[in-house]
Amino acid sequence: MASRVNRETVDLSSYPDLVVIYLGMRVNRLYGLRTLMTRGPRIDRSGEQPDGLLAHETFLWSLFPMHLGIRQYWRDLPTLLAWARSEPHRVWWRDFLRDSGGTGFWHETYLLRGGMEAVYDDIPQRRGFASFAPVQPARGAMFGAAARAGRPEDDLAPVVTEDDLHAPGT
Repeated sequence: MASRVNRETVDLSSYPDLVVIYLGMRVNRLYGLRTLMTRGPRIDRSGEQPDGLLAHETFLWSLFPMHLGIRQYWRDLPTLLAWARSEPHRVWWRDFLRDSGGTGFWHETYLLRGGMEAVYDDIPQRRGFASFAPVQPARGAMFGAAARAGRPEDDLAPVVTEDDLHAPGT
């Protein structure tokens, strides 16, 4: 039987530390549309080839509620984390953690060498890993992405510390 399908694959051997990250921004309240429309394009432009970013793709998760997505491919976890702590991303993330502006934000990260991690901020519906795995607060050892992925040696100082984000005793 002859196939009419042009079936291809990829050779990832040149990318042994490849990291894939999915990100989503969801409108939770009507005024969140404004937040999405002001922050969304800036976040999308952030994919204009920082060091270590191999590819950046945007897509639509849903119209109702409005939920936009990004998929990025990074050379390795240290370059992703360094970019996340640089300007302008550092400021966006700090501002979001202070006030989500009627939106929710989440990401899931997959590392070719092993390890996966996720965080969900103001996401009312369980999605991704949270749709089947036990959910717990992103506190203590689960606060930073590198530690959640089982790669604490790659951790950098966080954009916002846990003490800054949470008042003592909360």
